[in-house]
Amino acid sequence: QVQLVESGGGLVQAGGSVRLSCAASGRTFSTYVMAWFRQAPGKEREFVATISRNGGSTYYADSVKGRFTISRDNAVNTVYLQMNSLKPEDTAVYFCAAGPAYSVLVHPYDSWGQGTQVTVSS
Repeated sequence: QVQLVESGGGLVQAGGSVRLSCAASGRTFSTYVMAWFRQAPGKEREFVATISRNGGSTYYADSVKGRFTISRDNAVNTVYLQMNSLKPEDTAVYFCAAGPAYSVLVHPYDSWGQGTQVTVSS
């Protein structure tokens, strides 16, 4: 298990941009597939994006494709989510996750951050 801490969330206007960061503890960060999920009030946790161990492969939910970019820097044990052209529908708590396999499902990820709130206002 790896400890994850998200940061960078806040209140932004529609059309704006935010970059989230997820810092991981330990020396084995590069062995984990990383992902971002989000959860809006009253809704299930939703897949957003994932990235392979070396950053060579990424995959996005259709709802964010073309607007969000996931990246990672294994030298500093950090994964990022750049969010552009934000919409009110993007309002949610965003969670960073780490796991042993590349997946869009929740259950393969065994380490989770506490989440960071992103609110997109009108």
